[in-house]
Amino acid sequence: MNKIILSIAMGVVITLASCKSESKKENETKAPTEEVKSMAANEAIFGVRGNCAMCKKTIEKAANGVSGVSKAIWDVDKKKIEVAFDASKTNLTSIHKAIAASGYDTEKAIGSEDAYKNLPGCCQYDHGMKMNQ
Repeated sequence: MNKIILSIAMGVVITLASCKSESKKENETKAPTEEVKSMAANEAIFGVRGNCAMCKKTIEKAANGVSGVSKAIWDVDKKKIEVAFDASKTNLTSIHKAIAASGYDTEKAIGSEDAYKNLPGCCQYDHGMKMNQ
């Protein structure tokens, strides 16, 4: 009886050891190196005109709609957006253009006039307002 219990215990120990080893190998192969991350990931902050929470939703949706953008957070009070993106998939010009196409002026692109006219009244901002405060 003792031999059976000892055999089962040894089997469990061996199985656990091999599972732990396999798990470690998977983690090692899936984790990208820091060098690769830093080459592809870029962050930027730039001004975008807008007024309210509805503007925030539209501006962030436009920026996040660009392939390669992983983060877009627009600050209503400061009139600025913080974006993170993969430079191998997109660039800042594309992000500016996407936001402008949704009707909002950025520091480098004028918003689409047609899209601006279709914005709700609360979102029709003053074209002279300061950005990136």
